[in-house]
Amino acid sequence: MATKRENPLINLVCNIVVPSFVLMNLSNEHRLGPLWALLVALAFPVGYGIYDFIARQTTNVLSILGFVSVLLSGSFTLLKLGGMWFAVKDAVLPTLIGIAILLSLRSRRPLIRELLYNDQILDVARVDAALDARGRHADFEALLRRASVALALTFIATAPLSFALVRYVLRSAPGTVAFNQELGRMHWLGPLVIAVPSITVVLIVFWRLLNGLGRLSGLTQDEMFRTEKPAAAKDA
Repeated sequence: MATKRENPLINLVCNIVVPSFVLMNLSNEHRLGPLWALLVALAFPVGYGIYDFIARQTTNVLSILGFVSVLLSGSFTLLKLGGMWFAVKDAVLPTLIGIAILLSLRSRRPLIRELLYNDQILDVARVDAALDARGRHADFEALLRRASVALALTFIATAPLSFALVRYVLRSAPGTVAFNQELGRMHWLGPLVIAVPSITVVLIVFWRLLNGLGRLSGLTQDEMFRTEKPAAAKDA
C-alpha cells in the first residue's frame, strides 16, 4: 500500500503559523500567560508530529531532529534558560543534519534517497530499470554522492547564520512575556531567513540531480516523475 502523502499546508500551519501566533499574541498575563502560551504553542507541532507518524507510518532522521528541537525549545523555556542555549541548539541541529547526510553515504540507504530519490516523488522502479538497461548505475551513484555533499554543506552553512539570528532576536529575560513574544518572532523569522535560502539550494540540487538522472537514464522529466493512479484503479 502506498504511503499517504503529507499535506504541506497543514504542515506549515501546525509547525509555524499557529505556534508563532500563540507565542506572539497570547503570552500576556491577562490571556494565557507565558507558561501556558508556550505549552499550547508546543502542542501543535508535537501533535502534528504524532499524527503524521500514525498517518504515514514513516520516520526519518530529519523528522526526529525536528521533534527534538521542539522539545528542547520547550525545556529551555520552562527552565528559564537564556537565549544563548537556543542559539547553540539552532546551530547544532543543522550541523547534525549535515553530518548525518554525509555519514548516511556509508549506509545502504543514504538520506539523499529519502529526501529526493523516493517513490513519493519519482517513479523509482522505472528509473532504475532505465539505468540498468543503459549500464549507468555507477554513474548515478556518483551523482547521488555529489548531491549528498552539496546538501550536507547547505545545512552546515546555516549553523552560524542560525546562531547569529537567535542571538539577535532573543534578548529579553527568559520566562517573561517579552521573551515568549521574541520566541514567536523567532519561529517565523527562522524559516524566512534560514529555511528559504536553504530550500532554494535544495531545489537547485534537486534540479541538477533530475537533469543528471535524465541524461543517464534517457528518460524525460515527465517520464521520471510519479503520477497519481486513478481512484478506480486504487480501489480495484
